[in-house]
Amino acid sequence: MFHRESGVFKTTYAADMALYPLPIAKWTVAVLAVLFVVVVPLAFHEYYLSILNLIFIAIVGALGLNILVGYTGQISLGHGAFMSVGAYTAANLAVRLDLPFWLTLPAGGLMAAAIGALVGIPSLRIKGLYLAIATLAGQLIIEWTINHVPAISGGAQASIQVERPSLFGISFNTQTHLYYFLLFFAVLAIVATLNLMRSRIGRAFIAVRDQDIAAEIIGIDIFRYKLLAFAISSFYAGVCGVLYTYYLGIANYEQFQLGVSIDYLAMIIIGGLGSVLGSIFGAVFVTLLPIVIRLLMENIGSLFFSDQELASVVSGLRLAAFGGLIIFFLIVEPEGLNRLWRNIRSYFRVWPFSY
Repeated sequence: MFHRESGVFKTTYAADMALYPLPIAKWTVAVLAVLFVVVVPLAFHEYYLSILNLIFIAIVGALGLNILVGYTGQISLGHGAFMSVGAYTAANLAVRLDLPFWLTLPAGGLMAAAIGALVGIPSLRIKGLYLAIATLAGQLIIEWTINHVPAISGGAQASIQVERPSLFGISFNTQTHLYYFLLFFAVLAIVATLNLMRSRIGRAFIAVRDQDIAAEIIGIDIFRYKLLAFAISSFYAGVCGVLYTYYLGIANYEQFQLGVSIDYLAMIIIGGLGSVLGSIFGAVFVTLLPIVIRLLMENIGSLFFSDQELASVVSGLRLAAFGGLIIFFLIVEPEGLNRLWRNIRSYFRVWPFSY
């Protein structure tokens, strides 16, 4: 009835790597498509659509960082900087050359990919903590460059106003319009990542992550694939930065500081490293967490703190929650929320039997 597995009957490599191994998977995707394309925009208030829009943007960025950290094993603390490269590239092209979003968006991604590949060059010689420090240096250098070069940042306060994107004369100036706009790119990023990981490049990334010396022995060009991982991850980050800029209508370096890089690192750790579904879970969880904390503090915190103290308490509690959750998942469940979902799925796969 539910087309559940009762054994392993796959006889070809293509069947084993299929996106939809069971009919129920296809039906699930179809139901989700109807839900998100038809039901949600009509039933949800614009406030909730704005939260979903932020989640869609976060999914694109989290997928990019997971390709680098989760699938290739290269630690990065510069994801926010690559987002800013894409954001300012698109903003300058849109304002100075009046280019449409379907040109500025890939241009921002490609510029971020080029900078990301440059930052990733030391990855051949260093790894682990040293690579993390190198990417942190890249984050700080890019921040300083954008903030101190008026030709890039637009001068005072390093801000560039950008008009909302439009297509066929329709301007995406409402949360509903932006919902469809951002949903398209979130789905595109998910499908692209799923197919990338099934390809030869994706398998090479995983081989480098698991044992780079053994991968090199069997003929994988380590330097090439590490740089490619940095470039692809940075492309996703650049596109994420462009989407964020179009969503807010402004490019500002304060939107892409080190804290943003930490947020995206928290997403993939909490959601699950090396997993597309984990990136989605992490993006949803980390995006909703500050909102839930704020709502709780507004209802409960007023009993203990004054209005002036409440804002600083909420900000500090958010950072403490992020740090605590990262430590919790690293110790208790290193594979994150995706592992919990797999446990639930495995249980119902054999239910009602116990084996």
